[in-house]
Amino acid sequence: MVQDKMASEHANIPVLPDLTDGIQSDGVHNPEAGRTLKSQDGSVYRTLEDLRERGWNNPAADRIFESRRRNGDSASVNSTRSKDRETAAFFYSHMQVIGKELNDATAAFGIRLDAPHDEVRILDFCMAPGGFLRFAKDINPTSSVTASSLPIASGGHDVFIELDSSIELKFLDITMLASDMGAEHIPDDHADRQNFFPKQLPDGRLFDLILCDGQVLRTHERAPYREKEREARRLTSTQLALGLEHVKAGGTMIVLLHRLESCDTVELLQKFATFSTVRLFKPKSGHATRSSFYMIATNIQSGDPKVALAVQYWKHIWNVATFGTVEDFEKIISMDKGAAEKLLDESGSELIQLGTESPSALGDG
Repeated sequence: MVQDKMASEHANIPVLPDLTDGIQSDGVHNPEAGRTLKSQDGSVYRTLEDLRERGWNNPAADRIFESRRRNGDSASVNSTRSKDRETAAFFYSHMQVIGKELNDATAAFGIRLDAPHDEVRILDFCMAPGGFLRFAKDINPTSSVTASSLPIASGGHDVFIELDSSIELKFLDITMLASDMGAEHIPDDHADRQNFFPKQLPDGRLFDLILCDGQVLRTHERAPYREKEREARRLTSTQLALGLEHVKAGGTMIVLLHRLESCDTVELLQKFATFSTVRLFKPKSGHATRSSFYMIATNIQSGDPKVALAVQYWKHIWNVATFGTVEDFEKIISMDKGAAEKLLDESGSELIQLGTESPSALGDG
């Protein structure tokens, strides 16, 4: 079985330490506290980078991550081979395990309604195979869902969740939602001019729970300008901007993130901390040897002007990454990193306290 094979491979791989190693469900940030998630001393960074360097130069680690890439590609059912179907089915089940683990620790999937007859509304940006949504539906059985997923023909995953009238699913590339992202005029010479979509999420359509766990797929064929960091920025910016634009007051967003110590992650967490309660959680299932973790933002104050500013900011990032030159994109990324580094320099050790129980946890494992 795929699961058994992965488990046996993991046994020979040392845990690669990162700042999320100690994240627990009690890692809550209160937005009233104001300045948070800002920095740690350089010695911790040096320790982290040394450990990472040793991990990335480990041949055993190379083998496990190459295996993961193959498994991730196989989950995209562009082939009808039974092995690929088995792998995709495993990921569908595995995401339900992660969802349960996350919910047991944080209750993130449980939506409390203002009135007994209100309906829970869920927005899932990158649904397939559908395990996360399956768990969300199990917790909120009468909920209605608006979901999107990359078409299988474009390299997307097969859908394993049973579809019914409560789930509205559109197969599309969310990074091409130009109208939703504020781009009404597409340059005539743009490589993707024919691939952009008209508005998909009507103004005023709001959701209680928003799932933002999409990742760039290597199987996704796309124009050359969308390679490397640009595409990752486009995907993240789309989920964050549209998620915040369509979240109900008091709603919840669950966002998959990477590398807690990176500048863009620090800045993202800081923005959310100003208008929501931020909790970080690192599941043991599937994330123990990775730098990935989840941000759970609850009680989002959607009417706060800072939310509108954040939406505007991430739409701007998307527009530059989509229509700007290489120089334009490099400039805005450089500005982002400069702002985040300043944020790190201006405070003490609150980021490390949020991310780990103690700095020594970096060396454990």
